[in-house]
Amino acid sequence: MTADGSGIDPRQFRNVLGQFCTGITVITTFDDDGVPVGFACQSFAALSLEPPLVLFCPTKASRSWAAIEKTGRFCVNVLAEQQRELCARFGSREPDKFAGAAWHSSELEVPVLDEALAAIQCTVDSVVDGGDHYIVIGRVQALTETTTTGRPLLFYRGQYTAIEPEKTTPAPWRADLEHFLTTTTLDTWL
Repeated sequence: MTADGSGIDPRQFRNVLGQFCTGITVITTFDDDGVPVGFACQSFAALSLEPPLVLFCPTKASRSWAAIEKTGRFCVNVLAEQQRELCARFGSREPDKFAGAAWHSSELEVPVLDEALAAIQCTVDSVVDGGDHYIVIGRVQALTETTTTGRPLLFYRGQYTAIEPEKTTPAPWRADLEHFLTTTTLDTWL
C-alpha cells in the first residue's frame, strides 16, 4: 500500500466498507423538461443542525446529479423496508424509474415518494470534489415525516436488511439530552 491509498484493491475496499450498515434513500428532482428523475443513494448523512444541512454523494457521471445541479434543488426520500423493489428500480438504468411509483410534486417543486418514511427537501448549498463522486451539501428547506411506525430499508454486506424494533434500544445519550433540554432554561446559559 502507498501513502496515497493507490495500492488498495477496489474489491477489498468494497467488502470492508460493506461491514458498515447504511440506510437507503432515493434522491429526486425534475429535469429541464419537467420529467422526474432520481437515483438510489446510500451515501447520505445529516451534517449540521444549525444551519440544517445534509449531504449525499452522487457519481460524477450521474444524469440525475446533472439535473439536480441545474435546478439547484432535490428531495431525499428515506426508504421503508417494504420499498426494496422501488430501490432496485432507482438503482438501475431503467429510463422511467417513476413508473408505478406513487409520488407527488412538493411545494419546493421536487418529486416526493409518497410511501417513503421521510422526505427532506433541500437546495444545493455547496459541492466538493470527492474522487469519482461529488460531495453535495444541501440546505434543508422542508421536512416531512410520513410515519413513525415504519422501519427503514438498510444495506449491509451487499444485501438489503432491516431492523427488528423489539431488539433496538435507545442510545443512553439520547435520554440524557432529553432530560437536559426539558430541565434547562435559557437563563442557565446567560
